[in-house]
Amino acid sequence: LRATPRTTPVVVLDNPRNLGNAGAVVRLAAGFGASGVVTTGSLDPWHPTVVRGGAGLHFATVVERLAVDELPHGPLYALDPEGADIRGLKLPDDALLAFGSERSGLSAELRARADRLVSLPMRPQVSSYNLATSVGMTLFHWSAHSAHAPA
Repeated sequence: LRATPRTTPVVVLDNPRNLGNAGAVVRLAAGFGASGVVTTGSLDPWHPTVVRGGAGLHFATVVERLAVDELPHGPLYALDPEGADIRGLKLPDDALLAFGSERSGLSAELRARADRLVSLPMRPQVSSYNLATSVGMTLFHWSAHSAHAPA
């Protein structure tokens, strides 16, 4: 991912904890034609449970584990409840779309690397969405505004 020019986003999962969620994200990323999925932290994105959750689509997109300082180049849009409403933004095709841990959100290191914080719309009584749901909503928003999204 670091050496390849991209015309679609890379999904970054910052310290994910749930193997099934990580697999569901790989499946979403492959379906939307994302350039790849990167995990930071200790979760192995090639763990058998993640591969099962991804329905074998690890082979339809790039899947890697990297440190935050090894992430590919490109503008980093980090999902955070305090960010700008995604509905007012056009996400660039070469963006890194970063999602925090299911329990603790974005790490300080990734937050510091972010070019922009972005939020998903939700009612005040709701504290968060499932990780895969957040990724799906974000990739759908990107695809609605991109010529590079799958038809």
